[in-house]
Amino acid sequence: MKLSEILSADRVSYGASVTSKKKALEELSALLAKGTGTLTSAEVFTSLTGREKLGSTGLGHGVAIPHGRVAGVETSVGAFMRLKQAVDYDAHDGNPVDLVFGLLVPQSATEAHLKHLAAIAEMFSDEDFCAKLRSASDDKALYSLLSGYGSN
Repeated sequence: MKLSEILSADRVSYGASVTSKKKALEELSALLAKGTGTLTSAEVFTSLTGREKLGSTGLGHGVAIPHGRVAGVETSVGAFMRLKQAVDYDAHDGNPVDLVFGLLVPQSATEAHLKHLAAIAEMFSDEDFCAKLRSASDDKALYSLLSGYGSN
C-alpha cells in the first residue's frame, strides 16, 4: 500500500499544539473530516473515541494510530499530525505521544482496514523513519516522507 492513496498534503499537520489526548483526537478528527467530504469532525471524533474506549491506540515509542470505521466513506482516509509537545496518550509503554496517524475506513471494510493498519504500524515501528518525521521542518517535508515511504 502506498500511503499517498489514503493521505493528502492538506491532511498533514506539523507542530500541532495540543495539551491532551482528547485535544489531539479533536484536531485529528478535523483533518480526517476534510478527506471524507461528507462527515463532520464531530462524527469522526465519535468514531475515534469509540475505538479508544476498547483500548488505547498508542503503539508506544511516541506513536499512536487512532482509527475507526464509519458509514458514509467509500475508501480509507488518512491524516497525520506531528505534535509540538508530546501528550499522555495511555500508550502501552507509558510514553507520551508526538506522532499521530489517523485512519478512517468504510463501515464494511475488514480486510482492507487490517492491511492499512498493519502497513501503517510497520512504518511507525521503523525508528529511523520516526526520527526523520520528528526532525522534518514543515508540513511539506512530513508529507514527502510519508508519501514516499517504502518507495526507496
